[in-house]
Amino acid sequence: MAQTLEAVFENGKFRLLEAPEAPLSQGQRVRITVETAANHDDILALAERVYEGLSEEEIEEIEEISLERRALFGGREG
Repeated sequence: MAQTLEAVFENGKFRLLEAPEAPLSQGQRVRITVETAANHDDILALAERVYEGLSEEEIEEIEEISLERRALFGGREG
């Protein structure tokens, strides 16, 4: 059974923020994938590169499509 659990890393150990749904036995081996939340600098660096390599025409076309989409959804994103 696969389940995603939130945890905090403290004092060299992971502390779960919620109990797992599946019962675990003492000493049972599990596989953990660590995925850290993106920080603001990472997000800004990505935003800076969003139009990288595009011509002015391509950028204008993308922005027009974005504006049309906003009008379609009544100003809401999505």
